[in-house]
Formats: sequence, structure tokens, C-alpha cells
Amino acid sequence: MAVSDSVSRLGLDTLHRVPAESRPLVRPGSVGVGIVHLGLGAFHRAHQAVYTEEAIGVAGGDWGIVGVAPRSRSVIDPLAEQDCLFSVTTLSGEGSTTRVVGALAGVRHAAGEPQAVVGLLADPAVRVVTLTVTEKAYQLDPVTGRLRADPEVAADLSTDRPPRTVPGLLLRGLAARAKADAGPVALVSCDNLPANGARLRGLVEQALRQARMPDDVLDWVSTGVTFPGTMVDRIVPASTPETLATAQRTLGVGDLAAVCAEPYRQWVVEDDFPGGRPAWERAGAVLTTDAGAWERLKLRSLNGVHSAIAYLGALAGYATIADALAMPHLTTVLRRLVAEEIAVSFTPPDGVSVAGYGDEVLSRFANPAIRHRTLQVAMDGSQKLPQRILHTVVDLRAAGRSARLTALVVAAWLRFAAGRADDGTALPLDDPLADRIRAALGGAGTPTATVDAVFALDEVFPAEVAADDEFRADVADWLTALGRHGVAATVAGTT
Repeated sequence: MAVSDSVSRLGLDTLHRVPAESRPLVRPGSVGVGIVHLGLGAFHRAHQAVYTEEAIGVAGGDWGIVGVAPRSRSVIDPLAEQDCLFSVTTLSGEGSTTRVVGALAGVRHAAGEPQAVVGLLADPAVRVVTLTVTEKAYQLDPVTGRLRADPEVAADLSTDRPPRTVPGLLLRGLAARAKADAGPVALVSCDNLPANGARLRGLVEQALRQARMPDDVLDWVSTGVTFPGTMVDRIVPASTPETLATAQRTLGVGDLAAVCAEPYRQWVVEDDFPGGRPAWERAGAVLTTDAGAWERLKLRSLNGVHSAIAYLGALAGYATIADALAMPHLTTVLRRLVAEEIAVSFTPPDGVSVAGYGDEVLSRFANPAIRHRTLQVAMDGSQKLPQRILHTVVDLRAAGRSARLTALVVAAWLRFAAGRADDGTALPLDDPLADRIRAALGGAGTPTATVDAVFALDEVFPAEVAADDEFRADVADWLTALGRHGVAATVAGTT
């Protein structure tokens, strides 16, 4: 992914070489810092950073973002060298456009400078803290919603060592903020978790209790910190050499922090910001009193379908999501999944058709310019499955309805986890529970035994699902069909 040494790099001193239509709306350093963001990945740069820059461009305000990378330096080093500038290329079948974004006012490395990050969280100028750290970084049990009994987290909350985890950073930062009486702050989860605001609140409250923080700190947090729920949506595939090459061709300078994304974007935010916020609604965000229905809509109808395509597509030998959707009959099966099961598992936002939303999702996924790899989407399945798939099962079965097509998705995950595509190609199991999943699969024999062994992983499968004989039988039936006939024939036989 290197840019040639002969090519000038993006930065404040080379902005004049960038075409006018691609220059940033905000020049780094021209506005004060008001936001700290934990998790400086591609999604944040193509989503919240874009909304924030546009909001500042329209309505002003000191809302510059300091982006914090929890562990890796792979993103912050290029950004630091580029004066925190990066570009977002919007991809569609009709072509692409690239624009430089200047919302970042600074970058920090939590693993290398944890006290500096704690100081930022305690800074009175910072009134909003946003997070995109993926499901696993919250260290929450997907069934109970409580902090896992993880030795690293326990040590992070019970010693005076520099913090190394997200719970540890938040704990130290809020304690320092309370001590300094630095004013109220909103902690905003932008991850794909159901009730993400409430879950983040639970994480913080549990961490405070576990660390035995003084009552004055607990009181300050209870009155001075809010946890707005959100729903975020934009397809942002991993950057590739072509991403960097496209940015360089358009900008005339090299950008090692370039990202690409689809044209569509959405951000629904509960409007609960005691210290103020950017005018995100001026950039197209939806401000609401309750993001719950929007969260469920996206988690089940988009993320759940995304995972379904990833597992079925990878098993059938397709490299990307768009390619997998070209499989005969798959789109028909997915439309049925949305209309017959997902749509009846929850109440959508007022005026929204789940089936219509699902059709729009499938159209977005079919965008040939978005080379979203099936293996990338399939990562961390044990963390994603509960929110994206299994909550649908719980609600369907509680209502006495069938979850037959949803069982196909779970069966595809089980077969994917076994490590072989239909043509025998090895498939990687990139998952925090990989060893336990492999152990469960290794000791199983028949499809029914496989289901029994893996459903015993209570970190993944809620008790209601694990004890549901009808659903277990459905998963075993699909697993048998996938093993005998492969994905293409199984999907064709479903229509």
C-alpha cells in the first residue's frame, strides 16, 4: 500500500495542489477540539468524521476531533505525517468522487500514550466522546450484557497501571474528569450493538463499581454523563492498493490514509448532549428521542443479511459480497428472509417498510464498485451472530413463529467455521472464540451432534435459542443439506 517516494504526500503544504472541488471544508487547526473519538478505523473516517466536518462547515463550532487508535499505529502514523488530512472516495457503478476531510484536529495512540488520552477525556473543551471499537472491544457478554470475566480487563480496573482496554480508558478518563469538575460529557457508541447507548452506560457503571470508585465520582457520572444511542450505516470496505491509487489520481498527491465508501450513508442519534454537539442534522443526520427501532432495523435487516451473504458466499467460493449476490436464487431467498422472518420480529420506525428497506440494502450490496470481501464480513462471527441473527430468532420464537430461513444463516456459519468451502478450499476462522469453536466442532460427528456441541457456547447462543428443539432441528437440517449438496444447490432448492 505504499505511495511512491516520487509522489508528494497529502498535507497542509500540498493542499493547493488538490483540485478545488476535492479540498476539505475545514482546515485542521482552524477549529478547537470538542470531540474525542476512540477507534480510528476506516468507518469512522468515512462516516462520523464526514458528518462532523460538514456540520462545522455549515454551522461552525469548535468540534474538531482527536482520533484515538487503541492499539495499532497503522492509521495514526500516516495521519500524523499528513497533518491529520485524509480522503474519502465515494464509489458507485457510475464512477467515483474523492474529497479530502479535515475534521481531525489530532491523533493519539492509546497503547503508547494512555495518560495523554486520559487527559483528553478530562479536558473541559471535550464535550463529546464517540466510539467505533467493534463489538469485542466492549468486553461485554452478548447474553448478559455484563463485563466479561477477562483477566486483562480485571487488571485494568483494579490496578494503578496505565489503562490498556476501552473500559479502562473510559474509567480513568471519567474519574479524572470528575476530579477536575470538567463539565458534562456525552459518551456515544457508534458500534453495531443493540441498545448501544444503554450497553455503554452499563459498561461504565460496572467498571466504576468493580474499580470501587469513590461515591463522589459515581455521583458525578450519574448526573454529568449521558449515553445517547445511535444507528450508523455506510458500507466502508477495507482500503486496498486501488483505494490509494484512486485517491492519488484524483488528488494529485499521495494519501496513505485514504478510505472508500458507498454513496449511501445514514446516522440516527438520540439528542441527549449536555455539553452541546455539532449541528449534525445540518449534514443529514436524524436526531431522535429513541434510536432503538432504527438500531434493530439496521442490525437485523442490513447487518444480519450482510452476514448471511458472507457465510453463504464464502462457502460457495465468492470473494466479494457483490459477486455472491450474483449466485442464482440467493437474492430471492434473502428477500424471503427479510419479509417472512426479519420484518415480523420487531416493530420498525414509523413510516418504514422493512421489506422495502431490505430491497434497498440488497441493491446497495450489489454495487459492483464496492469490493467488500466475504471473508472480511465473516470475521468475528461469534461476536456478531447474537446481535445480527440470534435476537431475531429469540423474538420470532417468543411469538410462536418459525425461524426456518434464519436457521439457514446459522447453519452456514457453522459450516464456515468448520474451515472448508464447497470446493474444499480452506477458510480462515478469524474469531476471538476460534479455539473453543474448533474444539466443539472437532468433537462432533453428525449435524445434530455439531449443533448440540456449538450451541453449548453460551457466550454466543442465548439460553432460549440453545433450548429450542425446533430451531436446533432446523439448523441441523440445513447443515445436512449444505454438506451434501453445497450452497448453490441448497439455495436453489429453497425457492
